[in-house]
Amino acid sequence: MIVLINGEWTEDWQPVQKEDEAGRFIRQTSSFRHWITPDGQPGPTGVGGFKAEKGRYHLYVALICPWASRTLAVRQLKGLQKMIEVTVVNPALSNQGWQFGGFDGADIDTINGVQFVHQLYTQVDPNFSGRATVPVLWDKKTGTIVNNESADILRMLNTAFSELVPSEIDLYPSGLAADIDALNAMIYTNLNNGVYQAGFATTQMAYEEAYQQVFATLDSLEQRLSDHRRYLFGEQLTETDIRLLVTLVRFDAAYYGLFKCNRNLIKDMRYLHAYMLRLLAIDGIATTVNLAHIKAGYYSIKALNPNGIVPLGPKNI
Repeated sequence: MIVLINGEWTEDWQPVQKEDEAGRFIRQTSSFRHWITPDGQPGPTGVGGFKAEKGRYHLYVALICPWASRTLAVRQLKGLQKMIEVTVVNPALSNQGWQFGGFDGADIDTINGVQFVHQLYTQVDPNFSGRATVPVLWDKKTGTIVNNESADILRMLNTAFSELVPSEIDLYPSGLAADIDALNAMIYTNLNNGVYQAGFATTQMAYEEAYQQVFATLDSLEQRLSDHRRYLFGEQLTETDIRLLVTLVRFDAAYYGLFKCNRNLIKDMRYLHAYMLRLLAIDGIATTVNLAHIKAGYYSIKALNPNGIVPLGPKNI
């Protein structure tokens, strides 16, 4: 479902973006795919001109959102807090999507002074058609959106600022690149997005198909970690760990109940649960997780929870 058509808001926000003939949830592709690079030359997609500079760029994020939260985690790991500041939106989805302020820990927009995220999109393109998503990586110098695809943002934060903020952490080492890409694809399709396909399915068949993929993937990852490796690729922390973490931390609080992924909790999976806690213990990572925002956000989805009742539990991850 498209809610911005030629720059005009058309109807109340709904979670299902598109579905196929079998009732499967289909996620919208991202619209802005430019890259920050050390010298401002073009990245893998988009145009050039976005040079790594202190204070030039800004991240708009939702702490409920796993895609946005993984960019925050990489920002912490790479020590980019002083390079790129952050604005956190209200976790409860309004009839016009993401909005600013009005919730503990949510910010007003001091960069552009707008009320809703969709206004950032139409500020850049008055004729924009599509959905206004987070994260948004914003260029204050030119007043435009650099990128709204979290997978791209992870990669650019890993390398773009290395000359300004040296780091020993490389989340996408060349020797593991092919393996990282393959495992990323499996985890994204079956788990990161799979929980949404279960939660937003409109037929029993589509739900059960997604449910089986979610738990087959969790079982595979549990087995992978059963040899007591520290991370998914042994002792090397990679972006794949961050991409998995953001789903694991939301699972028991939201996906288990609201999305009907209820075979078992992550807490019931010995190795995955211990692995999740190891990642959260890395300096700064836990600060990117806010359980109050996660529960308030997911349980504000009227299509799945029309009365808006937010569960009291769980109290912790």
